[in-house]
Amino acid sequence: MIKKITLLDCTLRDGGYYNNWEFSEKLISSYLKAMSVSGVDFVEIGFRFIESTSYKGPCAYSRDEFLNKLSIPKNLKLAVMVNASDLINSKFKNISKNINYLFTNKKKSKVNLVRVACHFEEVKKILPSLKLIKQLGYKVGLNLMQISHRSNIEIENLGKIISKYPIDVLYFADSMGNLETIETSKIIKLLQKNWKNDLGIHTHDNMGMAMANTQTAINHGVKWIDGTVMGMGRGPGNAKTEYLVVQFKELLKKEVDSLPLIKLVQNEFTELHNKFKWGTNIFYYLSGKYGIHPTFIQVMISDPRFSSVDILSAIEHLKKEGGQKYTKKLLDSGNSMYLGKNDGTWHPKKIIKNKEVLIIGTGPTVAEHKNAIEDYIKKQKPIVISINTQKTINDKLINYRAICNSIRLITDRKKFNSIKQPIILPYERLSSKTKKFFKNNRILNFDMEVISGKFEVKSSSAILPNSHVISYVLAIAISGNAKKIMLAGFDGYSSEDPRRLETDQLISLYNLLKKTKPTLTTITPSKYKLDSTSVYAL
Repeated sequence: MIKKITLLDCTLRDGGYYNNWEFSEKLISSYLKAMSVSGVDFVEIGFRFIESTSYKGPCAYSRDEFLNKLSIPKNLKLAVMVNASDLINSKFKNISKNINYLFTNKKKSKVNLVRVACHFEEVKKILPSLKLIKQLGYKVGLNLMQISHRSNIEIENLGKIISKYPIDVLYFADSMGNLETIETSKIIKLLQKNWKNDLGIHTHDNMGMAMANTQTAINHGVKWIDGTVMGMGRGPGNAKTEYLVVQFKELLKKEVDSLPLIKLVQNEFTELHNKFKWGTNIFYYLSGKYGIHPTFIQVMISDPRFSSVDILSAIEHLKKEGGQKYTKKLLDSGNSMYLGKNDGTWHPKKIIKNKEVLIIGTGPTVAEHKNAIEDYIKKQKPIVISINTQKTINDKLINYRAICNSIRLITDRKKFNSIKQPIILPYERLSSKTKKFFKNNRILNFDMEVISGKFEVKSSSAILPNSHVISYVLAIAISGNAKKIMLAGFDGYSSEDPRRLETDQLISLYNLLKKTKPTLTTITPSKYKLDSTSVYAL
């Protein structure tokens, strides 16, 4: 076991994924003071992103102008992280030029350490240019991501390749949070065969193993360890700095006063934790177990569209399809699927013209008023279109089902085989994999294009303001020249829910349609501004 470790706290960098790197000056000041007396050697103040296509707080860029305004304790060193992908692909499309754009000479900067986060396939591209960062006077760290999915030979050879370059510390990150202590020790031994300089570890807590893996790493000679206050970090978070300074106090080789850190947790970060709710749970545990990038889980947990069942179903899908690398498209609400013009092949007018249409949503009021809704269907005999795969209403009373949201196409895929009704959906927009879900169904291809703020209906397609299925079904009924449209189970969301705002906008656009449109009435309770009646009065 080693005699001295270096503790790096990366709260403001890793925690920024939750608050868009918007930490207040007051919090940063308290944080720096607490770190300086807690045994922490380096604080990673944030990223050095290159692109700025959307607003992010100051810790996303960590510019020298920003750092110069901070009161940095003399015993505390600053680090920043830059993504290898940014250096390879951004701005000048030239790694050296991007480095010179981001970094000045160390003599003009408060930054001591530059860590480069790198996937395996990026290593050979980025290594030669790291000399430039070293020449500018900075310590250089290379942070290898997703190492747990690499073979023994790959890890061993990588240590040999990296050893030829001027890197001060080689980190590996448990990106998926799925490392067990045996695997951690194995990776360290493989790297140590050819890498003789300092090693570091960045642990994630998906499976509650962050502290255990950190301890194992230290036992095997790793000198640099990472932590964050209360574990604040993307997804399930990291090893907790307040635990690390207690557990490894003797190895920090300095006087430690943890009281300011404890006060920081109580006065500042507990409030942040209550707001953003990072930390491990069963979903993060499963993501670690199956090697799924934790950002998938973070996005789903923070999105009210995903129920627990949806998240579990999505995990099952990502486990099979491969979710090691996060891509927004796999969980996109659907808008990206519906860019550009396309024509459908099914014309609703053939079945809907001059008929009453009942659209059945998924709100709790459908179950509450099930008998009355079914009596109404039997009596009035409307064309019944049910949203998605809900089974509350007697299946024999439903004529069609409509699906368009990409999330539902994933989470409900196992249910499609049991659907007997024709399914209306933008079939030609689907990937070949998704089309296979419907191989046993009768498909009616009504296309849709998403353009914010627009609602236009054509004979076999529509332009919609969003990809919500209610927008899609309303367009189908309008295209079919329905006599009137009745809604059941569209209860509505709370006023602050983004889905409420989008549906309110949809209703406004519906009311503004210039062409003759069917009346729109809800027959069950709803929070939306709609004409209403009672299902019991029909």
